[in-house]
Amino acid sequence: MIRYVSGDILLSDAKAIAHGVAPNDDFGQGLAHTLRDNLPAMYKDFRHFCHTQHPKSGSLWTWGGAEGPRIVALFTQDGAYGHGAKPGKATTAHVNHALKELAKEVRQEGWTSLALPRLATGVGGLDWQEVKPLIEHHLGDLGIPVLVYETYRPQQAADEGLTQHAA
Repeated sequence: MIRYVSGDILLSDAKAIAHGVAPNDDFGQGLAHTLRDNLPAMYKDFRHFCHTQHPKSGSLWTWGGAEGPRIVALFTQDGAYGHGAKPGKATTAHVNHALKELAKEVRQEGWTSLALPRLATGVGGLDWQEVKPLIEHHLGDLGIPVLVYETYRPQQAADEGLTQHAA
């Protein structure tokens, strides 16, 4: 079940939070920047992963700390390679592949809830009307609450409809 909410995704009770980035991203803007500031170990592990594995756009990387939700980096943008290089824009093909991989990961890991923002529409540059149907197609039949944060409201918890037992 997909539920569209307003609030601060970092206050989510979901078991996993997914967001879009580029391979080798510096997490310099948007949600990625906030995650980098709040979870420096996650960012360090992400950079190590990118330097050693050279991930492809359309794939994903999952991180889990000692507490809190899993963080899933969906590679929705073209990579940032070379000193000082900037990530490319997102493509619907990359989003489509990454969401397919995310659905597979949710099933394999048995997560009971998932939160994500308006994927690839900020820094990624895609139109929400192109991305929303892809989210519904790939995540709509997971049988768990999928919370899409359509509107960002800083420091405001969304009405997710999750209980501590269901989260």
